[in-house]
Amino acid sequence: MELRKILYGIEGLKAKGNLDLDISSVECDYREVKKNSLFVAIKGYEVDGHSFINKAIQKGASVIIFEEGFNYKEISLNKDVTFIMAPDTRIALAKCSCNFYDNPSKKMKIIGITGTKGKTTTSFMLKAILEKQGKKVGLIGTIAVYVGDKLIKNSDRTTPESNKLQQILAKMYELGIEVVVMEVSSQSLKLHRVEGIEFYAGIFTNLSEDHISKNEHKDMQEYFEAKMKLFEKCKYAFVNADSIYTSKVLEYIKTDEVQTYGIDNYCNLLAKDVTVTNTYVDFKVKIKDRNDRINVSIPGRFSVYNALAAISVAKLFGSTPEQIKEALENIKVPGRSELVNNEKELKIMIDYAHTPDSLKSILETAKTYTIGRVICVFGCGGDRDPNKRPSMGEIAGKLADYTIITSDNPRTEEPEKIIREIESGIKNTKAQYECIIDRREAIKKAIKMANKKDIVILAGKGHETYQEINKEKKPFDERIIIKEIIEELEKEPKKRKKSK
Repeated sequence: MELRKILYGIEGLKAKGNLDLDISSVECDYREVKKNSLFVAIKGYEVDGHSFINKAIQKGASVIIFEEGFNYKEISLNKDVTFIMAPDTRIALAKCSCNFYDNPSKKMKIIGITGTKGKTTTSFMLKAILEKQGKKVGLIGTIAVYVGDKLIKNSDRTTPESNKLQQILAKMYELGIEVVVMEVSSQSLKLHRVEGIEFYAGIFTNLSEDHISKNEHKDMQEYFEAKMKLFEKCKYAFVNADSIYTSKVLEYIKTDEVQTYGIDNYCNLLAKDVTVTNTYVDFKVKIKDRNDRINVSIPGRFSVYNALAAISVAKLFGSTPEQIKEALENIKVPGRSELVNNEKELKIMIDYAHTPDSLKSILETAKTYTIGRVICVFGCGGDRDPNKRPSMGEIAGKLADYTIITSDNPRTEEPEKIIREIESGIKNTKAQYECIIDRREAIKKAIKMANKKDIVILAGKGHETYQEINKEKKPFDERIIIKEIIEELEKEPKKRKKSK
């Protein structure tokens, strides 16, 4: 594509060199640069892309965009390379990518979902409903990128970098996708990854303490304001009426096309007569001219909120009650209240709960339907908000019958330090607990002590199939580990018999 077309509509640029060039790709990772690429240098939290400009030129980049304030004397100016200075290279990357891929968001209906919890489940629910209606739906989120039922790629972040995101959207349009359901993280909004995307509708699920750290948001106000940027880009907005932030959210939203959903407060879409069991929830809701009973195959009160959010948008598309009911009755979401089948027929649940609110929610739900003990195995991620660690320890201590504190993704922090901080909270309760640093051993202990009346909840990892330790992602799929542990335990009695 012509460079002038790629730069169209981007303000404040200053260029030196030839603008009549044909560009082969738009990149922000020098390793992916090829001949005639446009390389955009962006500052990361740990790595500054400006330090790779010379390498990008060596690999064939014909255009370099760098940020105001960068000392370009540090790079080897090449008369065959065009240099462009931008006020903000993240915005420049996003807008260049939109232009390069011919603005695919304008050709499809994009649904953005933001909030601390519920984004993934709501996105799967909405996708399932719209597909029942006959729509061709794409999904971009925390777990993976899907085109219909086809897995395109597993995700390493909730919302991809802007150039990759536009590439995905362009591919979806090429494959005939009509609607894209997309999780939109606060980081992606703060870092302009969704700049230039036109959203048909946006959903606000909830807001609770999370992502407060030096590499994320400095405080809850910044976190909230980042989330609200989504609604500057939406035609329609759907808001959880039961969130303590609802009134603030409604103040921020400028569009008149706003609807609310909830259980406890007055709203446009109200769930009534809610029933929670150990395998599903059901509730009554008025979809058209009558109340319909909706059954959702994911237990927990939070599933009602996620379903209401999905139903709200589905109504906008004209989905029928029958399509909604059929889609939600058998909905499955990897790592969200996921019961793992096993040879011992134990109730073992994997869930992504990694915030105080989400841990509280999953444990309270389990308590209501478990005859025996609730055994909780959890940790907290390293390089993330340390303030939530004691409160999560206290929550587990108050709600679980037995807690095993262990590692999650320690990243660059010492696992022992994270565990001590969690333990400081659980000590405020009269809980039975122990600390086992090795997560596999912690899971093994929980399985060994459980019987068929108990439930073992492995919280924090959910869909993840790795454990991140010192910047290395090591394979760690809890489904596989559960299977291996149970096989080991089955062999143990046989070993004892032989030794006699």
